[in-house]
Amino acid sequence: MRPVQIETPAGPARAHLQPADGARGALVLGHGAGGGIEAPDLVAASDAGRGEGFTVALVEQPYRVAGRRSPASAKRLDEAWVAVLERLRGNELEALPLIVGGRSLGARVACRTLDQTGAEAVLCLAFPLKPPGRGNKPPQSRLPELEAVEVPVLVVQGESDRFGMPPEGPKRRVVKVAGDHGLKADTQAVAETVAAWLGALRI
Repeated sequence: MRPVQIETPAGPARAHLQPADGARGALVLGHGAGGGIEAPDLVAASDAGRGEGFTVALVEQPYRVAGRRSPASAKRLDEAWVAVLERLRGNELEALPLIVGGRSLGARVACRTLDQTGAEAVLCLAFPLKPPGRGNKPPQSRLPELEAVEVPVLVVQGESDRFGMPPEGPKRRVVKVAGDHGLKADTQAVAETVAAWLGALRI
């Protein structure tokens, strides 16, 4: 992987590029809140992407590059993501159809910023539908973030994910695989699901 440091409003981010010869598109993925780009489901999705002819970029948010574990605010995360995508689309990923996504927090960021990135589809690995309850306040569903996406969406979700199971939608396919929120139990199923979806996309 070739790392590229990119300046953003939230500080330096890092994109790890995995070029594909004669790429038919680009797949840009973000990590979860407390983990990095080495997460097993991200690795599986990356391998699937390259296998389907996509150049892959795994993006480290500035807080991770700075060595912090706790994520920045949603606003800062979104600003950094958009800045990274703008930089990549103007250089290494120029003229390639764009698919965005990520695992958990990264998937949320990709959904929220779709209008700004102009991506043609979204890949969500372990979308955290409902946050853990705090006190007596019921958790607020994040389904509106998915519902706002009007391009094709694939959600790959562990059958026992403690954050819940998103519903399917007109352009949203939800595939259940073995395991929990970590999506570590059957990474082959993750890779095969992602490969089939990417291969069928009309871009």
